[in-house]
Amino acid sequence: MAGRGLLSRIESEEGTSSRSQDASASIVEHLRVLLNTRKGDSATVPGFGVVDFTDLVHTFPSAIQTLQAAIRATVLEYEPRLRNVSVRHVPDEDPLVLRFEISAQPADRSARGVLRFRTQMSPGGKVEVW
Repeated sequence: MAGRGLLSRIESEEGTSSRSQDASASIVEHLRVLLNTRKGDSATVPGFGVVDFTDLVHTFPSAIQTLQAAIRATVLEYEPRLRNVSVRHVPDEDPLVLRFEISAQPADRSARGVLRFRTQMSPGGKVEVW
């Protein structure tokens, strides 16, 4: 994972908003890794990742709800910096592209507001997060 390491963040004398941006960027990067990993691909944590989307192709459009639930459960289990996670499907003009919006509150009680992340799954199965 790219980004600043723990020691460089601790030594940093930047303000809180900068740390908040670092935390958001770190969460986005972790969500990219998490959503691009298929369950069973991690030797050390077999449950890490989401179901293989290609296994669900034959059940569309009902597979959308399955994917929403899988994404939500995975984020809740493997991203401890988020709580009250919800995932909703965002329809797209291209039937081969799936988009979801992930909304959550920061687990850090001192942080306020709702974080929103958008995802796009391409036909090849790659998930972009921003």
